[in-house]
Amino acid sequence: MTDPSPGQSESIGTYNNGCLAGAASLPLQGEGYQVMRSYRGRYYGHREMIRFLHDLSHGVQQLKLGQLLVGDISMPRGGRFASGHASHQTGLDADIWLKMSDRPLTETELVDVQPLPMVHIKDYRIHKKNWGKQQALLVQLAAADARVARIFVHPVIKEQLCQRQWTSRDWLRKVRPWWGHYYHFHVRLHCPPGDSNCKPQQAPPPGDGCGAELAAWKPLMTEKQPKQKTVRKKAKPAPPAQCLALLK
Repeated sequence: MTDPSPGQSESIGTYNNGCLAGAASLPLQGEGYQVMRSYRGRYYGHREMIRFLHDLSHGVQQLKLGQLLVGDISMPRGGRFASGHASHQTGLDADIWLKMSDRPLTETELVDVQPLPMVHIKDYRIHKKNWGKQQALLVQLAAADARVARIFVHPVIKEQLCQRQWTSRDWLRKVRPWWGHYYHFHVRLHCPPGDSNCKPQQAPPPGDGCGAELAAWKPLMTEKQPKQKTVRKKAKPAPPAQCLALLK
């Protein structure tokens, strides 16, 4: 589908098996932000997500952190991507790059932006030249927003956030370690009020997640894993009935 459906925004189903009615598009460039790789058509979201991204960009400008680079949000009517994401289906997920630019990028640069790794993956340690106060404040700014349910970052990035001194640490509970998020972070919003067909995710465990829970991730990365046997992939669950109707 190349266009959103008419009407008010409504997220339907779960983050990894759902769709989006009445999507809004994020303008490709605004005050303090730019959308990357717009040719993929993944800059649509629930209106609550679009408002969140504008507010985040405004906060980034106030703190003088740099130019915000926005990656994938959702397709015009949500649903499954052909590749790249299992979630991002209900317009409530968005990828924000940790690479901060001190100027707006050119159209050519936006088409093929190269990621800036924050983590030495093999060594399981932070990339000190790339990670700094700007990146930490950006994640905190996003996580402190009441609309945010979760933020996914690489475990090493979570470790860096845990080690910093913060006036309040409540927001750290939302920052969850997950592989692959070493050059960007993934924002997930709560189901918006009134979206009765939106299925929320279980809340994160109590606490800031900086103790044994975080430490348990390191052996998973550093120990040699036995070769996995080929396993037949399970069939993907059928989308909700409302989504099948929306995508016809």
